[in-house]
Amino acid sequence: MELERIRAKYEALSPCLNERSRRLWCATEAMDIGWGGIALVSRATGISQSTIWRGTQELKSGESPEPGRVRRPGGGRKKLVEKDDTLLRDVESLVEPTVSGNPESPLLWTSKSVRKLAAELRAMGHSISFRTVADVLRDAGYTLQSNRKAQEGRSHPDRDAQFRHINRTVLAFQRKAQPVISVDTKKKELVGNFKNAGREWRPKGNPETVKVHDFIIRENGKAIPYGVYDLTRNAGYVGVGIDHDTASFAVRTIRRWWRTMGQPVSPQAKSLLITADSGGSNGAKLRLWKWELQRLADATGLSITVCHFPPGTSKWNKIEHRLFSYISANWRGRPLTSVVAIVNLIAATTTETGLRVRAEIDKGKYPKGRKISDQQMAQIRLRPSRFHGEWNYTIRPRR
Repeated sequence: MELERIRAKYEALSPCLNERSRRLWCATEAMDIGWGGIALVSRATGISQSTIWRGTQELKSGESPEPGRVRRPGGGRKKLVEKDDTLLRDVESLVEPTVSGNPESPLLWTSKSVRKLAAELRAMGHSISFRTVADVLRDAGYTLQSNRKAQEGRSHPDRDAQFRHINRTVLAFQRKAQPVISVDTKKKELVGNFKNAGREWRPKGNPETVKVHDFIIRENGKAIPYGVYDLTRNAGYVGVGIDHDTASFAVRTIRRWWRTMGQPVSPQAKSLLITADSGGSNGAKLRLWKWELQRLADATGLSITVCHFPPGTSKWNKIEHRLFSYISANWRGRPLTSVVAIVNLIAATTTETGLRVRAEIDKGKYPKGRKISDQQMAQIRLRPSRFHGEWNYTIRPRR
């Protein structure tokens, strides 16, 4: 009779119970019955005696798990990355050369499919399915690149090989404790009370009003943020120019980064690696860029190695999704009313992973159209790499 009563109660309550509440309800019934209660409740409910016994111990001890937690910490099947110590490292080593990101979002993606990754991981000795690879990547903050994101125009046949070359070069410099930076110009910003994408918290019904049209205000001009991101130390420097985005401006910003942030933490450095796009003020074919780098090498004594990303792959540049995306998120919904406000918002950018940013106004004049002669080019101590020397080269000090 008692058995049927407990079974009827359990069948009525079971749909409303989770794992923990089911265990505790059974333990309560068993304790109420007394001697033999655990065995009786186990027969009525089908729950093992050891589970009901654990429930009685929880009740007696007054143990209370965290709100919302069903199991005690450590309960359940462990994730594969916890059982396989080298899995996450090997996944990241396969994905890293082809990682990209949205410049306006911290989101990352990879152009490799999870099936290809799973096959490569199995060849490395891991027992893993493509579905588990997807879970590992998702937990690490990656997502598979969609077809829309992959349309980059004509792709250079050595694109992936260049990605791998950049990855190997970065790792080699980091192993030798030599500084590695990613550089680029962020989108130029109109200075003034203009609409800025995004939203911020304000009193209900009281949005900040801005100008209807985004016509440049001549006396305010534009702000030109050129960024330098230290891949090893997760630190950034942004020079905010007000003249023109030229190679002279770009290298002047790198020089300021070295003086204020790079040299103080790497006083014994003999070389510097720069990863950059193939176009813009740090373009691979730009003579002025190489001339200014030679002057920087002469002034600092550093041997400067440059690796350019292939044309059409600028979003693979680390600075886009490790620095610029967070700056955009930090000033979303705020009119950039002055250059000082822009600098302050950039300098206030932080992340949970410890990103810190220094920003300064650059009031220098950088006229466009400056030419570098063949004679000047002959003075540059430039040594092209054996692999795509137009993308990969080293400039050494002349003294």
